[in-house]
Amino acid sequence: MPAPDAPYPYSFDRTASVAEVRARHGELEPGSETGEIVRLAGRIKTVRSHGKVAFADLEDSSGTIQLFAQHAVLGEEGLERFGKVGVGDIVGAEGEVIVTRRGELSIRTTSFVVLAPCLRPMPDTWHGVTDVEVRYRQRYLDLIVNPESRRAVVARAAANSSIRSFLDGRGFIEVETPLLQPVAGGAIARPFTTHHNALDIDLYLRIAPELYLKRLLIGGFERVYELNRSFRNEGVSTQHNTEFTMLEAYEAYVDFHHTMDLVESLVREIARAVGAAAGAESDLGGAFRRIDMFEAIEEGGGPDLRDAWGSQDRARLEGAATDAGVSIAPTWPAGKVLMEIFEAVAEKRLHEPTFVVGMPKDVSPLAKDHREIPGFTEHADLIVGGMEIAPIYSELNDPEEQRRRFEAQARARAAGDAEAHLPDDDFLEALAYAMPPAGGFGLGVDRLLTFLLGSGSLREVILFPVLKPER
Repeated sequence: MPAPDAPYPYSFDRTASVAEVRARHGELEPGSETGEIVRLAGRIKTVRSHGKVAFADLEDSSGTIQLFAQHAVLGEEGLERFGKVGVGDIVGAEGEVIVTRRGELSIRTTSFVVLAPCLRPMPDTWHGVTDVEVRYRQRYLDLIVNPESRRAVVARAAANSSIRSFLDGRGFIEVETPLLQPVAGGAIARPFTTHHNALDIDLYLRIAPELYLKRLLIGGFERVYELNRSFRNEGVSTQHNTEFTMLEAYEAYVDFHHTMDLVESLVREIARAVGAAAGAESDLGGAFRRIDMFEAIEEGGGPDLRDAWGSQDRARLEGAATDAGVSIAPTWPAGKVLMEIFEAVAEKRLHEPTFVVGMPKDVSPLAKDHREIPGFTEHADLIVGGMEIAPIYSELNDPEEQRRRFEAQARARAAGDAEAHLPDDDFLEALAYAMPPAGGFGLGVDRLLTFLLGSGSLREVILFPVLKPER
């Protein structure tokens, strides 16, 4: 063991974790001595001195245990050094596992070393970090003192593992697609732009991997997925972060009905895994509801807009938008107006898992025409906890129709819609080589975790969210 004054030792040879010690000796009677010598390391949470004895709570990633220091064991100098250990210090300790007379499982410390001193005062460990700005800007402090923050990290790992297990077990192949793309495609969103100096071209941080995953369907892979990071240059809120985690998956020879079934099963599996990791049951109830957009608007207290949509009665749609408190632009197509009404009136009221089946073609340029609702596409949104969690498509694979959709989006962009989809000629070229019919979906992992953990904000489940600079 390094000398007491050796600064920042290079390592410490641990022989056990706190959880392992507790698993072996957690049921012993008060006053028990085990004879087992262990070496533990972790952060000091509290220090208490009482004359010839002193105590400290040491925490590693698996739990907390008491260090018990005695003058009879450490001597005058050793006990004095022990009393000078600070809250927040990283310490390595060696000693026998015992249970004190008061019944506290402890390590009767025979030697210890400060591995890294804490040079800043720690937050009150009893009350944790409560200042929201501090919690997000100094997430490491939040993780040290707020167990709930650690719970979110463990739950995310469980969610990611369950996603891979679920899809791998159904024959899907995990792939990786470019983060930097010459065309920001696959979603309607504003992209981040950068410049490649060597090639002297502008590139975009991806807003979605969709068009590259579809290229793999064209290339002969029938089931593919990517658990990916995507980026959208938009505002931040409790439901939005500019960098986020999304799962996208595509399966050949199925439509969105099959894919909705797949997504429902996947979400239930994620809920079970997250519930187990978080120490709670996650019950998503019975079968997920399936309603169309018009039903959702009516259930939210809005008018029946079926006739207005069927006759393209712009005045009635605009009147309904005004009643819903939506400010619309005169250049917006009717489908965008209807979508904004739905989001204002209905979306936040859909707490239980619900598929809203069918979206206007104006806001869904990558899905096939709906077989029953004119002007709509076979694009369903899974809404959970008032948030859109997963769009699901019968994927458009007609290159000429896709070209017309891109042209319509280009006109919308020219009219001022900065989120309109950029045309992608290379993708159209790929489609010309024939893509099989397919169902696909994108699942917002951060949003689903927010719901399952009852967090109320994406910032609670994203370790390092984007924040405004401190002034």
